[in-house]
Order: sequence, then C-alpha cells, then structure tokens
Amino acid sequence: MMDKRHFIKSLGVGSLALMEPGLVAKSAALPEQTEPAKAQHRVWINPNHKDTAAELKQRYAGYKQAGIGVIYFEEDSPPHFKTAKEAGIEAHRWFWTMNRNDKELLAKHPEWFSQNRKGDSCATKPPYVDYYRFLCPNKPGVVAHLREQAERILSKDYVDGLHLDYIRFVDVILPVNLWAKYGIDQSKELPEYDFCYCSDCRDKYKKSYSTDPLEMAHPDQIPSWRRFRYNSITNVVSNMAEVARQHKKPITAAVFPTPEIAKRIVRQDWVNWPLNAVCPMIYHGFYKEGVQWIGDAVAEGVKALHGSFPLYAGLFLPDFDGDAAQIRKGVQLALENGAAGVSVFGTLTPEVLGILKETV
Repeated sequence: MMDKRHFIKSLGVGSLALMEPGLVAKSAALPEQTEPAKAQHRVWINPNHKDTAAELKQRYAGYKQAGIGVIYFEEDSPPHFKTAKEAGIEAHRWFWTMNRNDKELLAKHPEWFSQNRKGDSCATKPPYVDYYRFLCPNKPGVVAHLREQAERILSKDYVDGLHLDYIRFVDVILPVNLWAKYGIDQSKELPEYDFCYCSDCRDKYKKSYSTDPLEMAHPDQIPSWRRFRYNSITNVVSNMAEVARQHKKPITAAVFPTPEIAKRIVRQDWVNWPLNAVCPMIYHGFYKEGVQWIGDAVAEGVKALHGSFPLYAGLFLPDFDGDAAQIRKGVQLALENGAAGVSVFGTLTPEVLGILKETV
C-alpha cells in the first residue's frame, strides 16, 4: 500500500451544517498549572493487519513506557485499537477529511470536488499526484457526508477520538524543498494549484462582497477572498467537532507547521478551530530549515493559541537522518517552547522510544 502521507508530509446534517463560516466558539482555556506538566507524546500509525496479538501487546506496552498517550491510527483495526487501549493508550481514528480519493464518491458525486482557478476539477484532473482529490467545503451535501463519516467512526466503542488530516484546501504552494522534485517554481501562486473557484464558492462569496473571484485581477492578493476560504474549512471542523462532542470524545487535527504557513499555503486558520489538541507538522526538512526551527515554529503556534488547547509538535523522523542527538534536540526544543509533547511520524526504534521516555 502506498504511504499516502509521504507526498504531503514529505511534500506532508444538523444545525451546524448551516452555520455561517467563522462563527465558531473556541475551546475553553486550559486550567492554570502550578508546575510544568510532564510531556505526553503521540504517534501516527498505519496499522499492519498481519501483526500478531503478542507483537501488539509488547509494542504498545513499550509505547506506553515511552510516554506515548495517544495513537492516531490511519485505518480501522480493532486488534490494534483494543490492544493499545489495554496498554493505557488512547486509540484515535486518523481521518482524511477534505482529500477523499474514494472511487465510489467520485462516481456518485463528481460535482462535490474542488475546482481550481482554471476551472479544472480535482475529480478529473488532480494536482500533483493522482490521489489528490479534494472536496469543496461549500458544495451542498459535503458537510453532511463528512458528519456521517465522523458519526460512523465515533460510534465504535473502541475508538477514543477523531483525528482530522487533510483538513484544508490543496497546497497552493508546496514546501520549497519539493519544487525541484515536481519541477515547479511556486514563487507565486499559480492558477492551476489555487482552489476552490467552483460556482458555489464564487456565488456564496459574491453574495457578501458583490464580486466574482474570477473577475479579480489578482485574487491571490484579496484578503476577504482568503478569509472566505479559511472560514469555509473552519466550518467543516466545527461540524466535525459537534459530532465528537455528541459522543463525548476528543477531536484533534494534523495541520501545517505554523499559523502563518498554514493560512498562506493551504488556507488553514487552525488557531480558531474548536479542537481538543492540534499537531502541527513541523517537518523542518521540507522547508529547508534546521532542527532549531522546530522551537521557533512551536513558539509561534503556542503564542497564537493563547491557551485554547494544547499543541503537540509533529516531528518527521526521516528528516533527522537517524541522528539521535538531533532527535533529542528537536524534542527538547518543542517542549522548551511550550509544546505539551511531540507527535511522531516514522519508525519508532528503541532508540527513539528511549529519547521520548527521557521527557516523562
């Protein structure tokens, strides 16, 4: 199976369905702490269905000892979920939200998919890679469909929470380290990667601002058009959060590394989302940055959140080239700058688990 996360992370019906984008209540501030809390870490996993019960028991016991308190599972796997829970780890379902490369959905509702400024649809002409099939957040039926998916996931008793991924628009600009890989110069926004300009989005925006985005000379420079798209994704998150609250289960999200980068390149305004925690993917290698930047990115995110909910710094282990000292430095920088822990993507070797254990 293709490691679908490898591109972008190596790159990456209810009342609320009618909510106006942006009218969202932020989560309550965290209680004041009299002393620093111990770190609790997280990990992204695509479960191997061939793993034996004995292997899972030993593995998740080791994860727990290393301070891992939550696992985000990309696929449903009752043995994995239940064994993790038995070890004292919360098992959350990692859910691809706006990027839905679903053949049945593509056949049934091709009109639900996002369009770029040139009029090309993700349903028929996906950007960058073939599985990049993003839904439009303003298409009638899309929010209700995603709520139904969340309901199906959260109704399972062995699922402790919902973790949103690809909760955004298509990357209008890729991390600079990938420009050469894909033969693209994205020093400015290009129309073929700028989404969504479907009739529903344009009409909805025009009702408020009396202008069709396609008639703008430089739509990439219009603040209200950007804000419209930030709010469109925030509205989806609010709907998913409502379902999670109904089940009394937490909702989290994997997002781009800093509030500024997230808004600029994928139209994410994650500091204003009603979440229980956020995991910014601070994958320093993708942005041609050194390990020191992890601390900078965490500090920016923590400051912008104003205590609304905790931040877990997403670390991409391949970016460290197996250098234990650098991994340790990355974890320490995250914690020193206010992260509640780290969320790791990559192989959790005994050495990596040992580094995590040092912080708990």
